[in-house]
Amino acid sequence: MSKRIYDITIASVILLLFSPIILLIFIGCLIETGSPIYVQLRVGQNQRPFKLYKFRTMKKNTPSVASHLVNKNSVLKFGRIIRSLKLDELPQLFNVLKGDMSLVGPRPCLFNQEQLILEREKYNVFKVKPGITGLAQIKGIDMSNPQKLAETDSFMISNLTKNKYFKYLFLTLFGRGIGDKIKK
Repeated sequence: MSKRIYDITIASVILLLFSPIILLIFIGCLIETGSPIYVQLRVGQNQRPFKLYKFRTMKKNTPSVASHLVNKNSVLKFGRIIRSLKLDELPQLFNVLKGDMSLVGPRPCLFNQEQLILEREKYNVFKVKPGITGLAQIKGIDMSNPQKLAETDSFMISNLTKNKYFKYLFLTLFGRGIGDKIKK
């Protein structure tokens, strides 16, 4: 079976199983922000732009920058909870179904993360679809270290097997891996 078939099957099953939780999070974000879904332009495969979906965890006027550059006061109370549980990323399963993303791949960066884009170009990381999780997340490497992130992404891409694909998913689902840090 191909990675794309795994992506579609697993994303569909997760969306179905988590639909009650997704609805509750949607309502919680709607109450806290009035706008539960956050859409952000990200760098996709072959550096094509795509719209990434997330649950809104920050104030509406928060600048569109990497998480490690955002002031922690921008994160809302309910948002902090769903971020800590990585549930803010559930809407990205729709990106997977649309074909913009894979479940496993390099995390998609913003177009204003110029240093990371240069590093990823050097390591040919943009040849694959970005992912919800991957080796860098499992190892705790976030976008604040562009060179190490690009090197790790490149290593993962070159060595990704079916077993590693499922290993990264399993480790992520059971608590390994981090999101990007929020500035103190």
